[in-house]
This record gives sequence, structure tokens and C-alpha cells, in this order.
Amino acid sequence: MTQARPRLLVVDDDRVVLASLVAGLSRAGFDVVVATNGDEAMRVAVDTQPALAVLDVTMAGRNGLDVAEFLARETRVPFLLLAPARDDAEVRRRAASFGALGVVTKPVDMTRLVPAVRSALERSRGLAKVGEGVDLLADALGGDHGPQALIAVGILVERHKVNCDEAVRMLHQRAVAAGLAVDEVALAVIEQAESVTRPPV
Repeated sequence: MTQARPRLLVVDDDRVVLASLVAGLSRAGFDVVVATNGDEAMRVAVDTQPALAVLDVTMAGRNGLDVAEFLARETRVPFLLLAPARDDAEVRRRAASFGALGVVTKPVDMTRLVPAVRSALERSRGLAKVGEGVDLLADALGGDHGPQALIAVGILVERHKVNCDEAVRMLHQRAVAAGLAVDEVALAVIEQAESVTRPPV
């Protein structure tokens, strides 16, 4: 059984650049859908739910940053931005505030874009796993996950070098084994970590 090709939404109002991006990314093994302006990009993102959107910052009308803000606010579609070198610092600042997974400087070189896309997809998968872990924790707590439980999950991730899902399961299993509420076990994990790191008096 062949693995599905990750779907990318590529957005640029320059049709020559867009055709070049589509050709290069398709050759690299991606399934590519396109949009030529910001409004179309928002519709296509909602309709197709791509694994990643690649957005040109300098489009007329709604630009890539406008689309990025929409994606961050209204969808779960992660994104990468394409920006001219002259605007790079400001774009990076705004992109970071929207949760962008990277900024690639234009003119775009496929030898830089393809690795950037693959890296963004990896980071996106990692963030999704963290989200799943938090959802699992919320379920374990009956939807009432307090800050202690989330902190305890972070401690277990660091201490045992496991992912978020495993840490949540560990916390839940400890609670079941001890016959205690998850938040009580979480507090014990935090207190233990603090006692280890607390300097001697």
C-alpha cells in the first residue's frame, strides 16, 4: 500500500512563479492545490484541509499574512510564508505571532523550499501530537484539566524522554494505580520535581 502524498496549498498571484512552485513541489512528491489570491486561498484551505499552506506575502489585496492570520484563527491548517529579503525581519516577527512554521526568502530556490516544507510538516505533526496529548489529558480529567496536570505532563516528558501522549498515559496510569484523582498525582509529581531541584538550605 503506497503512502498518501502530503497535500500542500500553494498561494501566489504571479502565475509564472506559481507554476514553477507547483512543478517543483510535485516532483518532490507532494500533492499540490493552488490559489492565486488571498480570498481564494482561504476558501481552498477550508475546502481541502491541506497538510500545509505555502503563502506568498506580497500578493495584491489580501496578502499572505492576511491569509496566515485567518488560518491561525479559523482553521488547523499550518503554514509557511514566502517573503522578499527586504521584508524578512518584519515578516518573521508577524509570522511568529501567527504561529508560522517558517519563512522562506524570495526568489524561491527549490533546493531550499523543499527541505523547508518537509521540516514544517514534521513540526506540524509534532505539534499535532502535543495537541492530542492535551486532549487525552482533558478526557482523563473529565474535561477539567488544571495547570498542575499540564505541568506534570511536561515534567514526565522531560524526565522519561517520552512524547506527550505517553506522559499523559503515565500520569493517568499512576492515578488509577494509586486510586487518586489525576490532579492529586500531578501535584505529587510537581512536588517531587521541586524537591530534586530545590537548593539545600
